[in-house]
This record gives sequence, structure tokens and C-alpha cells, in this order.
Amino acid sequence: MKRTGILLLHIGLFLLTLITTLWAGVTWQGGVVHLESLGALARSLTAGAPYAFGLIIFLSVHEFGHYFASMRHGVQASLPFYIPVPPLPFLLSLGTMGAVIKIRDRMPGTRALFDIGAAGPLSGFAVSLVLLAWGFGGLPPEPAVTAPIPLQAAGDGRLVFGKNLIWILMERAIAPESHLLMSDLPQYPLLFTGWIGTFVTALNLLPAGQLDGGHVTYSMFGRRGHTLGARATLVAILLLGLPSSLDMLLPAMLPHTLTAWSWPGWMLWAAILWKIIGTGHPPTMYDQPLDTGRHALGWLTILLFLISFTPVPFTLT
Repeated sequence: MKRTGILLLHIGLFLLTLITTLWAGVTWQGGVVHLESLGALARSLTAGAPYAFGLIIFLSVHEFGHYFASMRHGVQASLPFYIPVPPLPFLLSLGTMGAVIKIRDRMPGTRALFDIGAAGPLSGFAVSLVLLAWGFGGLPPEPAVTAPIPLQAAGDGRLVFGKNLIWILMERAIAPESHLLMSDLPQYPLLFTGWIGTFVTALNLLPAGQLDGGHVTYSMFGRRGHTLGARATLVAILLLGLPSSLDMLLPAMLPHTLTAWSWPGWMLWAAILWKIIGTGHPPTMYDQPLDTGRHALGWLTILLFLISFTPVPFTLT
């Protein structure tokens, strides 16, 4: 009976997340969800289907990458718990805060830790590449007419999304003459969810604590290497967030060339890493060196982090 209840919880959270991501997809494209009747609600939510499809596929493949790697090593893990976020008038919601699996066993060794930690971001990144390629390949020859994105919390501001290296490379390779404005990105749901996928992948691969990147660096470089990487990461994102944060308090004090490469949200992430996630990592039951193949895959994972990382993910203009 208990297992049935937990399974129903998984299904219920998935269905709620499906609804909230459909709703978010409509909102991001400047549409309105109609609540007059169930039929009107269902019809209006269909406009958010491409966005919900891309985002849920990315989240599912990422989490099931962790899940199947756990099963392969005999580590007990739960099915994914999807986290819905309801539509709120003061919040630009993605419709979800992601998904998580619960690892019930202590890691038997660093090789299992590496496989489980790397499987999620590697799988999710592959989905992001497909979404980006699909989205860039389907861009119209002329830019779409921009629909207003409601920014109730920021007045009449306009949200501009930043580019990372993988975005720049794929844009030049597939759609060099697209003339896509990054403020119009939500008008192209597959591209938008591909961008979200690379952004989330980079966040998960931050080499700190028990994030996926922390699992990888602990497995590759041991406790000391992990600690050094986590502290360096904390300092780096503090430096990335500090100029724009100071500019919010004391406008025009710092040169624009400095604040243009800064995002104040990194200060919040630094606080999360320091106080919630932490910079340490618990030992496994048997810390052993990785084999050559895993080391190579580890360096590939680090490369994916570097090309997915977006120094300034959002700018309000």
C-alpha cells in the first residue's frame, strides 16, 4: 500500500508539472490561459505544448540518467519527483523547479559516484543539443513578431537572455543569418527549452558540494581536489555577481565594461552554495582511482560545463 501511495505521488507531481509547464509555455509566448470552462482551459493550454514537451523531456532524461546509473551499480534510488511551480502574477515562472531523485544508499565507491553523477548532465545535455539543433533549423527567414512578455515585477522592462559558447557555435553553424533577438527567445519554444537545458546543465555541473559537478570532481580529484574546486567556484561566482550588485546599490560607480559581464543572481547562488549546498562532500564506502575511460569522460563533462556556462544569463533592459 505504501508503494502504491508513493507511485501515485510521482504520477500526481508529474501531471501537475505537465499542467504548470503548459501554462508557463503560454505565458512566455505572451498568451493568456482562459479559465471560463475546462474546454477553454484545455484549448488555451495547447499553445504551451512545444515548451512543455521540450522542458519535461530534458528534465526526465536528466533524472532517469541518474536513476538507471544508480540501478546499474545496485544503489537504491527513487523515481523522479517532479516539482511544479504554479502560475503566479509576480513571478516569471518556468512552470517547474526541476525534478529530483532520492538516493537511499551510501555510494559504494567513487566509480559508482562518478557514473551516477555524470549520467544526468551528460544525458540532459544531449537532449539540449537536439532541442537547439531542432530550434535553429526551424527558424523562419524573418524574425517573428514579438509578443509582450509580462514582467509585472519589473514594470515595463524587457528580459534579454545571455549566450553561452555552445549557443554561439550552434547558431553560427545552423542559422548564421537568423537575426534572432535574445529578447524574443521565448517565441521559439524548442530553442528556449534548449537554452534552459544548457543553463540548468551548467548549474548542476558547478564543481561544489553534492551537485553533479561536485560528484564528478570528487571522483576525479579526491576530497582535497574537490574542496579546492568548490572554493574556487564560490570565489568565481562571487566575483561574477559583485559588480552588478554594487551597481544596483551605487549606480554609475563602476564602468559599464565591468558591470556588463556581471549578473547579481550569482550572489544568491554563492549564498546557496555556502549555506545550503555546502562546499564539502561525504566519502564513499570505497574511494578508489577512476579508470582511464572514466577520467576521459570526466574531462568531457568539465568541457560541457565550460561551453554551457552563461556568465550573464539574464539582463533587464
